[in-house]
Amino acid sequence: MRLDISDYLNHRLDWNLLRTYLVIVQERNMSRAAARLHVTQPAVSQALKRLEETLGRTLIQRRGSQFEPTAAGQEVYRIAGDIYGHIARLETELDDKTDDITGTIRFMSVSRIDSPVYDEFLAEFHRAYPRIDLQIEVMRSSDVISSLLQKTATAGLSLCRNPIEKLERHCFLRQRYAIFCGRHHRLFGRSGLTMDDLLAENFVSFTSDQIGDSLSPLAVFRDQRGFTGRIVASSPSLDEVRRLIFAGFGIGCLPQHIVRDDLAQQRLWRLPPDDGLMDVDIHLLWHRERKMNAADHAFLDSMQRYMQRYSLLERLG
Repeated sequence: MRLDISDYLNHRLDWNLLRTYLVIVQERNMSRAAARLHVTQPAVSQALKRLEETLGRTLIQRRGSQFEPTAAGQEVYRIAGDIYGHIARLETELDDKTDDITGTIRFMSVSRIDSPVYDEFLAEFHRAYPRIDLQIEVMRSSDVISSLLQKTATAGLSLCRNPIEKLERHCFLRQRYAIFCGRHHRLFGRSGLTMDDLLAENFVSFTSDQIGDSLSPLAVFRDQRGFTGRIVASSPSLDEVRRLIFAGFGIGCLPQHIVRDDLAQQRLWRLPPDDGLMDVDIHLLWHRERKMNAADHAFLDSMQRYMQRYSLLERLG
């Protein structure tokens, strides 16, 4: 049965509680939700408590480290996403009434998009459309996809291993991942290493490097090759994973083109296998059914045309 909260929305519910709840579910963690909202963790916990009391439903279940929405919580999340999607589209409706191409592009992206083609596209787009404002928000792949499904953003750059029914998907970058260690690691500078030399080493990983998540092929690789070391450090940020590898916490996987300067400066050391592990694609994504204004169309059309000028290899520089 669907949860009917129309009376609360009309008379009793603070809409800020819904916004907080959206972030709680997306982060699956109170501390991360508080950091993203720029408030304290007790404030986030209190907001969840107030929402649950107002609706008379338990929305989140906690069992040890498990943090999942209940059936009612999933329904509230769906409704809250629809509400904020409509709010975000108010500006789209108003922009369509103007004569000039103006407006604001909301663009979501994973961290560290390292591509000279991307940089030049942004420069060319701004020259062509100086009255269009651009807001870029950096977040995890799962949150990029969630925002696009809620129709709160024009488009995004994200990992997306499998097609999603409502999202248009075009490969923008193909990144080759390889294994590296840092200057402070015992394997740094050693030549003639084999995969067997790595199996017992501890690992630094991405938080999306879990079975079923966007970088799960890296976890599958470790499992299939028989790695026995622990994951001793992790982060959703590529730059922080790179920093932890450099600091010697463990070995880890990074895109080859991102660390070219680190290798030249001997901050990082390349480990077997010599041909790397696998290719991981970053896709340009947008919602097929989201109403687009002139600014949205100009941005997407320009980016796709610019992408067509260059091969995937050229986009990596």
